Amino acid sequence: MSSFRSKVKKIKALSPNIEVTEEKGCIVLRGEVDQWETVVKAGRLAVDRKKYYGVINDIRLKGYQPKEKLPSEKDNLYDGEKPDVLIIGGGLTGCAAARELSRYRLNIMLVEKGADVAAGQSSRNGGAVHVGINYSPSSQKNYFNYRGNVMYSRLSKELDFPFERTGHLMLIGAKWEKILPKLLVMNSKRLHIPGVRYLNREQLLKIEPYAPSWAYGALYMPTGGFTSPYKVNVALAENAVANGAKICLNTAVLDMEIKDEKIYSVKTNRGTIYPKLVINAAGVYADVIAQMAGDRTFTIHPRKGTDIILDKKVGKYIRTTEVKSPITVLGKGRKLSTAERIKMIKFALSHENTSKGIAVIHTVDKNMIVGPDVQEIPDREDVTTDRETTERILREQMQVAEKIKPSDVIAYFAGVRAPTYEEDFQVRKGIFCKNILEAAGIQSPGATAAPAIGVKLARWAVAYLRETGPVKKYKDFNPIRKGTPHLASLSEKERDALIKENPDYGEIVCRCEEISKGEILDVLRSPLPVYTLDAVKRRCRPGMGRCQGGFCSPLVVQILAKECGCSVEDIKKSTEESRILFRRTKEAGK
Repeated sequence: MSSFRSKVKKIKALSPNIEVTEEKGCIVLRGEVDQWETVVKAGRLAVDRKKYYGVINDIRLKGYQPKEKLPSEKDNLYDGEKPDVLIIGGGLTGCAAARELSRYRLNIMLVEKGADVAAGQSSRNGGAVHVGINYSPSSQKNYFNYRGNVMYSRLSKELDFPFERTGHLMLIGAKWEKILPKLLVMNSKRLHIPGVRYLNREQLLKIEPYAPSWAYGALYMPTGGFTSPYKVNVALAENAVANGAKICLNTAVLDMEIKDEKIYSVKTNRGTIYPKLVINAAGVYADVIAQMAGDRTFTIHPRKGTDIILDKKVGKYIRTTEVKSPITVLGKGRKLSTAERIKMIKFALSHENTSKGIAVIHTVDKNMIVGPDVQEIPDREDVTTDRETTERILREQMQVAEKIKPSDVIAYFAGVRAPTYEEDFQVRKGIFCKNILEAAGIQSPGATAAPAIGVKLARWAVAYLRETGPVKKYKDFNPIRKGTPHLASLSEKERDALIKENPDYGEIVCRCEEISKGEILDVLRSPLPVYTLDAVKRRCRPGMGRCQGGFCSPLVVQILAKECGCSVEDIKKSTEESRILFRRTKEAGK
């Protein structure tokens, strides 16, 4: 039986309503089923990396109608624009590409449907900079993760964003589990990842004094680290803008016109744009954009994850990033046979193990983040949280960070990853469309890999444009971006000097995070000012402390209103629809 017929048989066993065909080098799935789980299982069964480009899964979930949230703006602000490169998506990948392209004398235009950059998954992850020890050597995840990890030390200095290379730990709970970290040490040498080693209990406690009592030892990966993903995103965007790139917010791509296997025009809610080249960095909508361009060979199946933020007072209980090994998780509370142990080890080492598992992360802001979990969902924009999920995550991870308790939780959030069924990045030139570059399937370790992906996309873009004319380096390109000062991180002497120079730094707005009025005004006067509460929050953290903005939000709203010359009622939380204040309830003095 051929591999295709075999796949058809397996997929049909899930549901006879599924139609399976071969089209343009892809396996295509159509039909309607009752459960989303069936949709995902069918997509996974259809994968054949050697024979096909990818899986196009168009199976519908009965009774579910997908609906994309679009900006309310409708005008002709960008009508007739003719950029050399149009980047779709203002997340880490899109902004990294924009920054790299700004090294050249090019007309660069980035459109983002959200009200700010980092509006999607780029602001909804823990910020771990991954080592990449369990990726297939031939995978794009391995290629870009390795290079992106190396780039972070230089980029953090150039762009002035926080980054700490403190290492990652994979904890094991029994003596027999030592075989997994030892095998991964061998794998690290094959992948050229330096310094990876096994730690016994005594060695582990020197790095993590509060390591859980059950931890027999750990795999230590020193090149791992953590950063603030939204601050990285903003830094990339601001540096790109400072070097001539144009970033257009609240701008959604609605359709494309294709002529002679090329994108001729891109229709948005703010006019029609005529690019020479398009870069697709649209995250969870990357397959939708590829479909518009006639270049779709993959499908995004949304994967939701919830993270929990803990109070800074417990941040001291972890110095690195800790995660339980897959076999510790799978074998918990069970007596395992030798055969079962071997099976678990094989799974942990295989590239089928796509989830990193729930981690406990020490953040650059001295908090602790716990998460994320994994939930396959149909809604690409479902970032809701629920009590059952957060309680389960916390309950499980209290085993890793034994000092934490439920009262330490100050906030929780969810994000939606954008995996393909191939579980690898899809960074490539267009296959059926000549003037598009695809950057799809950028899930974990996307935050780590994004800078390297940006470099690759920029090289391809320049090479393509040089086929029709010269592309010169931008001689005045400045790689340096100076971030805003953070009062809480300064010495008393440095604070006094700053306040003496500008008294606004002496006016504390957010007491939890020690954020001054001067810091808020700095971000509002940056190369990419965005006058929303969430935008300010991403850039300098007012409202991210214990009270979650309960005391400082009204003050931030007042500062925003005064700076942009509008009423406080005009200030939004994020989008045009997210109003904070509606009307005055009473007049002063009455």
